[in-house]
Amino acid sequence: MILAVLTVIPFWIILPKFRLPSWCTIFSLTPFTVIPLLWVMALRDRVKIPGLER
Repeated sequence: MILAVLTVIPFWIILPKFRLPSWCTIFSLTPFTVIPLLWVMALRDRVKIPGLER
C-alpha cells in the first residue's frame, strides 16, 4: 500500500505537464499499465490520443 501511494503522488504531479489528465494516475498502480503510460509520456509529441488533444 505504501508503494502504491509513493507511485501515485509523482504521477499525479507529472502527468499534467505532459498534457494528460491526472486521473490517469490510476494506471500507475500496476506494472502492466505503468509501462505503456511511461511510453505515452515519452512519445507524447508523436502519439495522438483521441479525446486528449487540446
